[in-house]
Amino acid sequence: MFAQPVSLWLQRRGIHFSWAILAIVFLTMLSSSAALGLPGAFLQPLSKEFGWSTDQISSAMALRFMLFGLMGPFAAILMERYGLRTIICTALVLVASGLLLATQMTALWQLVLLWGVLLGVGSGMTALVLGAVVATRWFDQRRGLVLGMLTASSATGQLVFLPLAAWLIERYGWRVAITPVFITCLLVALLAFCFIRNRPQDLGLRAFGANPDVPDAPLPNKRLGFMEPLNVLGSVSKSSTFWVLFGTFFVCGLSTSGLIQTHFISLCGDYGLAALPAASVLAMIGGFDFVGTILSGWLSDRFDNRKLLFWYYGLRGLSLFWLPHSDFTLYGLSLFAMFYGLDWVATVPPTVKLVSAHFSKERAGMIFGWVFAGHQLGSAVAAYGAGLTRTVMFSYTPALYVAGAACLVAATAILLAKSTAKPRSQPASA
Repeated sequence: MFAQPVSLWLQRRGIHFSWAILAIVFLTMLSSSAALGLPGAFLQPLSKEFGWSTDQISSAMALRFMLFGLMGPFAAILMERYGLRTIICTALVLVASGLLLATQMTALWQLVLLWGVLLGVGSGMTALVLGAVVATRWFDQRRGLVLGMLTASSATGQLVFLPLAAWLIERYGWRVAITPVFITCLLVALLAFCFIRNRPQDLGLRAFGANPDVPDAPLPNKRLGFMEPLNVLGSVSKSSTFWVLFGTFFVCGLSTSGLIQTHFISLCGDYGLAALPAASVLAMIGGFDFVGTILSGWLSDRFDNRKLLFWYYGLRGLSLFWLPHSDFTLYGLSLFAMFYGLDWVATVPPTVKLVSAHFSKERAGMIFGWVFAGHQLGSAVAAYGAGLTRTVMFSYTPALYVAGAACLVAATAILLAKSTAKPRSQPASA
């Protein structure tokens, strides 16, 4: 609608329209991931109002994470068939509907349907696979940086809305706390409808930094069947590198969104820390994550991605071991937020780069979709497992120890992935 005139206006000022696409996709992933992370602030309010146990509520959260991940490979097919704009707008409307309808729920099955299925499917359509597709289509250079920014938006969005949600819950109840994210999703959907285009060629452009002497690759077949992701999975299932990336990303989900994002506020409550300061610590983690993930994208263009992941997983594991002994003081939690937050999802840019390096460009988005499915399966296991641990053992500490140990295993396992040539970054003007 407005993309062509805005593109021309930016061109006259020496700015490529890909940066406008990046900004809108950044907001898309921020808002949809905020909806994904929001239920973490609702564990205690829902339990008090409806009498549901922690593991019952966690079952809906686990289903949400599982669908969020499993949608990834199929989201790539949907984007090819129907275009980025249609998928983004549909996903954000699904997410907003799931949030709004939940204000009227009265039974556990409704929670599972609305916050398990609708949020899982809707957010899964705009997950990290969207970031990988946009970075591949719209950028020939600065991809690592772009992936870092989009990954940071996804992870940070899951955390930065939580202090506001906690404050609204304390003042007005959990139903009102849904409103900011609901409105944000609808506004971003409107932006996407007006400005998002599928590829640079739709506006007579080439990808940012594309070599003018190299012709564009032919467009992929848009009629790929919905069985194609399963065919791709079958074709890479014999690759040891794929399973190393899948397994380590499973641990990534196990040790981040499924555990800390979902249960941190409840964990702090066990140590006498109120919801609002606990949510503020999560926001602090989100702030450090924003810096760490963008930095990780920059580093992934310059250094061996396996070694980066070794350090990310290793340091995260040590921070999880330390958390139960932090005494949950301001100093202790701030120290945890800094070390843990800097690599909350800093693992994503190096993992995407490894997928791109080891597999064909045409299938990289779909293959990363399956690797990302591993991440969300890990999140689902941690979301439900930690809730069950809390219900049965009255403590989250065993879950923290298990996640920390898994991170140390992942740090060692990632070195088993085949080495690739050191990536190089070529400068380009905006």
